[in-house]
Amino acid sequence: MSAETQTAPTTPAKSMDDIMSLCKRRGFVFQASEIYGGINGFWDYGPLGAQLKKNLRDKWWRDMVMNPCAGDAGPNGAPVRNVALDTCIIQNPRVWEASGHVAGFNDPMVDCRESKARYRADHLLVLKPAGDHDGQMYAYVENDDAQRATALKKLSKYTKRDLGGADVESVSLVSLGDEALARIVGPDASEPGTLTAPRAFNLMFKTYIGATAGEDDVAYLRPETAQGIFLHFKNVVDTTRVKLPFGIAQTGKSFRNEVTPRNFTFRSREFEQMELEFFCHPEESRAWYEFWRDWRMHWWESVGLKGENLILREHDADELSHYSDATSDIEYRFPFTSPGFGELEGIAHRGCFDLNAHQEHSKQKLEYFDPTRGELAKNGQPKGERYLPHVIEPSAGLDRGVLAILCEAYTRDESRPSPEFMKLHPEMAPIKAAVFPLVNKDGMPEVASRLHAELFRRFGMLGAIETDAKQSIGKRYARMDEAGCPFCFTVDGQTQEDQTVTVRDRDSGGQERINIDAVPGFLSDKLGVG
Repeated sequence: MSAETQTAPTTPAKSMDDIMSLCKRRGFVFQASEIYGGINGFWDYGPLGAQLKKNLRDKWWRDMVMNPCAGDAGPNGAPVRNVALDTCIIQNPRVWEASGHVAGFNDPMVDCRESKARYRADHLLVLKPAGDHDGQMYAYVENDDAQRATALKKLSKYTKRDLGGADVESVSLVSLGDEALARIVGPDASEPGTLTAPRAFNLMFKTYIGATAGEDDVAYLRPETAQGIFLHFKNVVDTTRVKLPFGIAQTGKSFRNEVTPRNFTFRSREFEQMELEFFCHPEESRAWYEFWRDWRMHWWESVGLKGENLILREHDADELSHYSDATSDIEYRFPFTSPGFGELEGIAHRGCFDLNAHQEHSKQKLEYFDPTRGELAKNGQPKGERYLPHVIEPSAGLDRGVLAILCEAYTRDESRPSPEFMKLHPEMAPIKAAVFPLVNKDGMPEVASRLHAELFRRFGMLGAIETDAKQSIGKRYARMDEAGCPFCFTVDGQTQEDQTVTVRDRDSGGQERINIDAVPGFLSDKLGVG
């Protein structure tokens, strides 16, 4: 599949500041340790965010483990089979030596001697007058519009002329080489020459095992969940009845000591992954790669990420890891990457690299014996074949998925009394419905309470069912709109007369009346549950 072109969006760009403000105001995402000034690269989920994250994780688990691919057949014509695993965050440090993370899991880093700030060198762009290779230059962090504007202002002052888009060019700091450092002003510096030369920075968090541990007892917080799956491949085969092809799935926290965490929850130091390692015969691996690549794209569309903001991009040959035969990224156009895209999920053909590496370092056999393959014996039956399976890895970021859903859902409509609302897919919405009495008297609260109890009994396991009698009905609707609640049911004066309630649709703001006894069935149909 050819790479998609990164065309400019046809819809207006959304404001990341507005999205972050709503996330804080309505309890989706909070800064970690906020009352102590926060800690860079760490985020906490509030009541609505925690439920939204659970909804996305639960859907992944249902569609990848409990009922893989919704029962769709794989390229071999048989149902897909996956099993679950839950491995430790801390593993024997030799695991990370075998996987290559200790030696090779590095990013280029630069420090600023003036501001004491640290940056990833490959994320720093340098602004300079077009065609000018000798003058002073100003650095800014990629995709940071405010820093770029400041750099352009400083450069205009330095050159003593107003500079427009055609008068300047942005180049990677890494591509300029060390000799240019003396002329570069760092993003938070006032003088040139304060940036150090790029040097390797290992992204793994160190820890120590034991009460009196020293340097001989170093361990690491895992930078990915995948390696724990590879370690237990043979255990899973030996203790279950699974036969190749099959997958092992896992969700869980991973940790990377990012040099420059940024863009809200997109690049964090603590994050959650949803990974599948799918093991198959080498001859079938290409077909399975294409299957998972296309199916995972369809899955993200099913949670509400559709249209021009979602693309599937096949990696070019020069982008591939040394062990990979093919890799695709499912990418979303975030407000901070627009008009470009940011990665949501990678689908990688990893070959047998990981199993082979752990087999060599551990001296334990990790091969799979398939009695249905191999040369035929004299009785006409296969002799069997022993081989290291190839692996297809769909690896998704749960936090990035939540962020993409929040960005996609955020909607402004200035014609509405309250212009901001979250157009969340009903399956993802943390609040499934709200039940309101129009006013807090005349028997309406009692009727609303009975309806709320019925809906909570039927649908409470899927998400919150809210009820509230305070403030005007317009303000209550607005609060539910910002929380992404798809339907509000209002008990009013007419309810006592004909046993009907008002149903308000979040997206259109439209209202209709239905019988109060029909509310559970209505909500069941809209949520797609039995």
